[in-house]
Amino acid sequence: MITIAKTFEFCASHRLFREEWSEEQNHNVYGKCANPNGHGHNYRLEVIVGGEIDSVTGMVMDASRLDDIVQQHLFSHVDHRDLNRDVPWLRGKVPTVEVLTEAFWDRLEQPIADAGSGAQLQKLILHETSKIFATKTRPRG
Repeated sequence: MITIAKTFEFCASHRLFREEWSEEQNHNVYGKCANPNGHGHNYRLEVIVGGEIDSVTGMVMDASRLDDIVQQHLFSHVDHRDLNRDVPWLRGKVPTVEVLTEAFWDRLEQPIADAGSGAQLQKLILHETSKIFATKTRPRG
């Protein structure tokens, strides 16, 4: 198997808080990220897909098809949005970088598998800032 990676960028805002907690408890757990007005990030997402190289095209997956999948199934929902309020499939979740990575995997895994190239999503890396990121990797076997 060989992998290819593509990097994407998007902007979004969020607030880390739990509705059932008091403002004080939210602040104690999430600090300034619990600000009632939220805050924004310029996220960077690395999408790594893997499979066999097609003998005709020489590609594991057409990169423009990967662009289309990420745009349709992910960025059309999250780019320049409030992740707490504007994204139905994130409602009720605390949009930490870890939770977002898991949710993004769930949005992308099947469409990539269905693209017809035989490629599978192997790894996602979501950078919230230059200092913090989360990674999800396909289990072996």
